[in-house]
Amino acid sequence: MRKYKTLLPKLFILSIFLNQACAQPMMSGKDYLAEEKLAEQSTILFNNQNYLVPLQNFDQLKVASVHFNNPQFAGFDSLLNKYTRINSFNGSAYSAPKSLADLSADLKWFNTIIIQLTDTDLSNSTIIDFINSTQKIKNVIISLFGTSDALIKLNFPTVPIVWCQRTTSVANFYSAQVICGGVGIGNKLKTTISPLYKVSMGFTTTKTRLQYSVPEAAGINSNNLLTIDNIANEMIQNQAAPGCVVLVVKDGKVILNKAYGYHTYEKQIPEKITDIFDLASMTKISATTMETMQLYDQGKLLLDSTLSYYLPQAKKTNAGDITVRNILLHQAGLIPDIPTFELIKPTDLSADSSTLFPTKVNDRYFLRKDYFKEVMWPQMLNSPLKTKGQYVYSDLSMCMMQQIIETITTIPENEYVYQQLYKPLGLQRAGFLPLKNFPSKEIIPTEDEEVYRHALLNGYVHDPTAALMGGVAGHAGLFADANDIAILYQMMLNRGTYGGNSYIKPETVDLFTSKQSAISRRGLGFDRWDPDSTKHYPSKLASALTYGHTGFTGTCVWVDPKYNLIYVFLSNRVNPFISNKLSSLNIRPRIHDAIYDAIIKGL
Repeated sequence: MRKYKTLLPKLFILSIFLNQACAQPMMSGKDYLAEEKLAEQSTILFNNQNYLVPLQNFDQLKVASVHFNNPQFAGFDSLLNKYTRINSFNGSAYSAPKSLADLSADLKWFNTIIIQLTDTDLSNSTIIDFINSTQKIKNVIISLFGTSDALIKLNFPTVPIVWCQRTTSVANFYSAQVICGGVGIGNKLKTTISPLYKVSMGFTTTKTRLQYSVPEAAGINSNNLLTIDNIANEMIQNQAAPGCVVLVVKDGKVILNKAYGYHTYEKQIPEKITDIFDLASMTKISATTMETMQLYDQGKLLLDSTLSYYLPQAKKTNAGDITVRNILLHQAGLIPDIPTFELIKPTDLSADSSTLFPTKVNDRYFLRKDYFKEVMWPQMLNSPLKTKGQYVYSDLSMCMMQQIIETITTIPENEYVYQQLYKPLGLQRAGFLPLKNFPSKEIIPTEDEEVYRHALLNGYVHDPTAALMGGVAGHAGLFADANDIAILYQMMLNRGTYGGNSYIKPETVDLFTSKQSAISRRGLGFDRWDPDSTKHYPSKLASALTYGHTGFTGTCVWVDPKYNLIYVFLSNRVNPFISNKLSSLNIRPRIHDAIYDAIIKGL
């Protein structure tokens, strides 16, 4: 979707919803909110006795969305795709020589079918027959846009029906969010329409996931966020980064999700809100720490046990006696990192993959088998502990946590977090080794690494240690888009729950994200608000409850429970070469400040 570099005064671009290249409707945030209220008042849920709405357990669902004559299908499907991957089918395309029986055949691999209907559709008996046959073998949810006459024709008492009398694009956005739990619903019929649809009928649901709306829905004037545009454009003009994506969640509502600039300074590919970024050290909290929290909940990991307790090979090494707690606090005395590419010998690498050289670092760069086990891991275990008991930020900490949690679970970290967190949450573009699932044009490139890898790093992790570990490491290697990060941290802001499921116990979220060190601002794994008022970290207006993390590639996520706020900033400030301008210009904290300013100013 085409992105706009500035917000038009008094206009809100509905680009937070649509990802495809199409004409963009425009309306003010105030007008959007008014239409959203009308959609809310005009929407009723029927036949939900089996609790199919809102959708649950995304990891078990294979969802298809079918439309016929709904002119707003693109927006409807786009909203569904914010929550889980859906496949869209145009039922009108199944005309002679095809039939709706062919559509049924194409829906073979899906267990949940969402059917969009209009008044026009319900005058077609073949569509009614299609629904009748489909609901016998699949879970079917109908999203109906139209009059009560259309509702009367829906004689399916066991199929959930989300009925909205309005047919606008905003009404489509709203109905899609009802189905996915982005909004709750509780309206009742005011009059009897038919024997099946009587006065006072209507099911109630609760909000379980993110809602997608406008700043005004969270009590913020859209115009007061214009400062973000100015700061982002300043970043690009000063070549602090070629582009970025900014996402803001307030009160469980995504009120801003916008892309700026391009993938690179060549300006060949415009930035998109669905672009996938190398998160760098955001991996520490978005993968490793969250897995650690789950294992802590299960009683499988103890904070005051030592590294050697879990990893016997560490017993006679420098790191053997350090505790999990001090590893997470960066107080174990570990050095920041170990030497990486400069130690590689010609016999350690190959331009081709083989059983002897299985670890892919990037294109035409394969590392020999067991290099990590034989070279890197002993270096980590025997690195000097000169600062034990002091706060020294170290990537080795999360490399060690990775070895602990993988030993406990017997599952590689990338597979565990996908199966236990990302997939059930509905994340679609978050994970390690992104080139296995996405084309490089959807991944933001980082450094043009001329010394060791001799390549523009596009889809391969930027961090050297993580690269030599094959792209899966406890401290770096995770890639994601902004929407997936927002979902992950809304779960954290909800104290461990999302979409009706619990992922981490509330008391564990509180423990890990609160201040746990007597000598630093840190929580367990998480970075936090700095009490030194001269640092204004992460923002001059952030509350003392704020937690999150930054990433070397130019990323950050910050959660402020006091303001019910999530701020996501993703950039590639290391492209084409590492630059400190993003920090020297204070881009990330200034955008953060602008968000708080807008909240304080209100409407």
